[in-house]
Amino acid sequence: MGFAMNIFQPKLFSSLKSYSGKKFANDLIAGVIVAIIALPLSIALAIASGVSPEKGLYTAIIAGFVIAFLGGSNVNISGPTAAFATIVAGIVAQFGTSGLVIATIMAGLILILMGIFRFGSLIKFIPHTITTGFTSGIALTIVIGQIKDFLGLSFPEGTHAVETVEKLEAVAKSIATFNWQALVVGAVAMAVLIVWPKISKKIPGSLIAVVVGVVMVKALKMDVNTVGDLYAISRDLPSFSVPEFSFNTIKQLLPSAFTIAILAGIESLLSCVVSDGMINDKHNSNTELIAQGVGNICSGLFGGIPATGAIARTAANVKNGGRTPVAGIIHAAVLLLILVVLMPYAAWIPMPVIAAILFMVAYNMCEWRQFVKICKTAPKSDILVLVVTFVLTVVFDLVVAIEVGMLIAVVLFMKRMADVANVRTWTSHGEDISADSERMKTIPDHTEVVEFEGPMFFASSEKFASVPVKEGVKTIILRMRNVPSLDATAMRSLYEIYNGCKKNGLTLILSHANEQPLSVMKKSGFYDEVGAENFLPNIDEALAYAEKL
Repeated sequence: MGFAMNIFQPKLFSSLKSYSGKKFANDLIAGVIVAIIALPLSIALAIASGVSPEKGLYTAIIAGFVIAFLGGSNVNISGPTAAFATIVAGIVAQFGTSGLVIATIMAGLILILMGIFRFGSLIKFIPHTITTGFTSGIALTIVIGQIKDFLGLSFPEGTHAVETVEKLEAVAKSIATFNWQALVVGAVAMAVLIVWPKISKKIPGSLIAVVVGVVMVKALKMDVNTVGDLYAISRDLPSFSVPEFSFNTIKQLLPSAFTIAILAGIESLLSCVVSDGMINDKHNSNTELIAQGVGNICSGLFGGIPATGAIARTAANVKNGGRTPVAGIIHAAVLLLILVVLMPYAAWIPMPVIAAILFMVAYNMCEWRQFVKICKTAPKSDILVLVVTFVLTVVFDLVVAIEVGMLIAVVLFMKRMADVANVRTWTSHGEDISADSERMKTIPDHTEVVEFEGPMFFASSEKFASVPVKEGVKTIILRMRNVPSLDATAMRSLYEIYNGCKKNGLTLILSHANEQPLSVMKKSGFYDEVGAENFLPNIDEALAYAEKL
């Protein structure tokens, strides 16, 4: 029980201990403002994900409430985010909405397990080049996905455009159906989104863009598609339904569920880290992962889509005075109210305005400055990982991009480690051991000192497999001060060296074996075979012992 409490400590309960009317007033204002920001975004992201508009609101309401209630951060706001748009659209196209629900629930279960097994800190093992690569890739896929609505194109009946490349082809083929009125509405919305933040920070630009777009289309009777033209809008409350699970569907959806879980984990923890810096607080990463898991399961069961911590909404929460999870709960409650009262009017929103909002989302998330900086300053191997992840995200999908990106990153890392591994033989009069010691070590006659440097593992074990032995040598000292780790393959190489020594009647002495290599040698029986007396704590004692021999 104590163990569970250690991992799972929702911030809501600790923050309520010192809660006050003043804090509630701040949380209320922040919650309402964040809900107003989340409204057009949730609708736009649902549409980008290939599901009906209200599902975006369901997600922000259900997951937003659950994650704020159980989460490990005081200010994290959760809901649908752009990171999921392409992968969700892919799942919906292939498996339908029921497949998406199953994948979301599975991702939720994976997130809970990640929290229970304390994977909160493991997220940092995903290299920055990979997160930058797929984030930029997602941004580009969102932009490509919105060109159709921004230009008011109409694709011919039966056009299959799910993959990004297919969308580009469809746009190119249908460019003749271009609607200048749609472009005007989109361009005006875009201008509002760019200029408005300079006028007011309190009211979100996306809301103003929506109002301006609706007024233009209605007042000027423009021939522009609206949300209501393409989607049936529902103001129903989210309803509970359990999908049909089959082993086959689970098997097929597992890679997607893993990708959703990893993405949700990375993004929510990134959001927590950013907000920690803003309010000088410390989040609990494992609690946050468990909350994200429960939130996604609930979102799936109530007809929503995957959710995670949204960095922009979280920042808006902090800037408007939100300091406890109550703000996140209020944001969900306000969205519920909006769903019931105002949802039918969402049908009026022109599609080019939705496209413009998503263009801005893509621009804000694309990290192009980071991308350029890495390309200019990083080692070639890092640039390779970045570009491959980016291209695969755009051309194939996120699942492939993350898998291949991680594989390349791991292989390149092993190559780098193997490159720094080194074997060198000391010269006859010894070597300068450290910068501060002027004395030279004297090597006894008939003794050779071989120094191993770097991790001894399968990729570098070739280098360690043989030790060059000079004529007349009777004792070999292996100096292992700079070997931090040793694996089974390298252990085999050590055995080969030892057997070679035994065959030629040489004595093998090991000097300064570190903790991890020493425990591997003991476990494998190597320590007992060589003899404890031949393991010495430092080079001085090893040389003295060799002198005695």
